[in-house]
Amino acid sequence: MKKIKTEHYKVTSPITLSDMDTSGNLKASDRKLKKELEGIREDLGKFQDILYAHGKYSVLICLQGTDTAGKDSLIREVFKDFNARGVVVHSFKVPTELELKHDYLWRHYIALPAKGKFGVFNRTHYENVLVTRVHPEYIMGEHIPGIHDVSDIDQQFWEKRFEQINNFERHISENGTIIFKFFLHLSKEEQRQRLLRRLELQQKNWKFSPGDLKERKLWDKYQECYQEAINKTSNPKAPWYVIPADNKEGARVIVASILLEELKKYKDIVEPELNDEIKANLEAYKKQLEKEKS
Repeated sequence: MKKIKTEHYKVTSPITLSDMDTSGNLKASDRKLKKELEGIREDLGKFQDILYAHGKYSVLICLQGTDTAGKDSLIREVFKDFNARGVVVHSFKVPTELELKHDYLWRHYIALPAKGKFGVFNRTHYENVLVTRVHPEYIMGEHIPGIHDVSDIDQQFWEKRFEQINNFERHISENGTIIFKFFLHLSKEEQRQRLLRRLELQQKNWKFSPGDLKERKLWDKYQECYQEAINKTSNPKAPWYVIPADNKEGARVIVASILLEELKKYKDIVEPELNDEIKANLEAYKKQLEKEKS
């Protein structure tokens, strides 16, 4: 199996998505990839236990990608060995009436993971510079002062949003949130095949929406917006990783490997030590419990 190197996927300089690999060939069978993932996610589960006991950091994992990119199944498979109380998943849909009465980052802020926990955003605050950019008319529902018409939404508006998102991520990072942002990079042909499977397999019919085909026609525009968003917001404290997503098994192993490798760098995340008084009386506590048996 090909060795996974985090730096190969991490965005540290401007990228061009059309030049980037979507196949992610790790030179291993799906069976071997599943076996590899089992070991990694077990280690991630152990790390989560320590993170919870340590109680000073949280981990935020942001997943973005086009329809059918495999976000849901990746979440299910990568976090399978976590304590259910240790990871919280939020899937952000069209903003509700209440959410639209707040600024666009509010609903993401209140969904952030508590210290000691992992939080997964399935679609993220980046929808506010992706879907809304492809469909700027959606911005009108936010009732922003000074924005009276779609024509008021110019490049300066989007530059300001990128700045606000960077500030948001900088703030939470400085307060103990470790941020990972993964873009599942799917080819247009693979998306076509996956949409066809949704139509051909009865058990997958429920996943299909005619809206998927309408959005597919805007593929190039979405790729352009993803590219700019990634280039404007990838930084050392909140890096983007572009993950080849044509092979779901491979994408899961790559994401899990990056998480484990990067989290292991936090040498200060360790199990807390017992205070001296409890440590000195461990034998006494043990004898007390053993006496109860008799």
